[in-house]
Amino acid sequence: MQNNLRILSTKKLQINQRDLLLHAGFRLIEADFITVSPKSTDLSSVKEALIFTSSNAVKSVMQSGEGKKFTGKPCFCVGKKTRLLLERYGFEVVLQKDYATQLAEELTTVHRHRSFTFFCGNLRKNDLPEALTESGIDFNEVEVYTTELTPCKIDTPLQGILFFSPSGVRSFLKSNTISDAVCFCIGTTTAKPLEGLTRNIVIAYNTEIESVIAAVAKHFKKI
Repeated sequence: MQNNLRILSTKKLQINQRDLLLHAGFRLIEADFITVSPKSTDLSSVKEALIFTSSNAVKSVMQSGEGKKFTGKPCFCVGKKTRLLLERYGFEVVLQKDYATQLAEELTTVHRHRSFTFFCGNLRKNDLPEALTESGIDFNEVEVYTTELTPCKIDTPLQGILFFSPSGVRSFLKSNTISDAVCFCIGTTTAKPLEGLTRNIVIAYNTEIESVIAAVAKHFKKI
């Protein structure tokens, strides 16, 4: 592996995650390209079952002070991190999928008899609500957090960039270009905004931050 490879993480990592890159010999730059904030919301019309597509939604519901009264409701979620957080708060997770499209397929076939409340953010993708609507499933959406793009200019040449959400990609591109850097994405949804801009895209084995970091080490070890 080449020495002094510079890697940008578009979100600030936890210490153990950061150490994985530093101990592997990479030079790491970190910046939060998005800011997530809880939103005060009316939670009086929550239906039979709950849908969470991010851990941010879980945190926001629990921070509202009303989350505990929903722990008896079955949950359907996207991502291992989301499932673990729900279980930590005492929720029963009936189904976890890696992508919202996969979850939508299950909900519109196996679980179409249920009614759902979808806890989401202001920049949520359309895939899931559109699938539920087209299938005639009874659901409502409750926006419980907001995502704000916080772009910043990176002047240092980069060999790799870590992306964790489509919003993070869009924020980066507002002030920067990809150039020759390899883009390491947490999933196919995150990689979508990069289509047509670069062919240097590596998608992690699963939708966990550690998998993105492992993809970086594996890719550059070959060089």
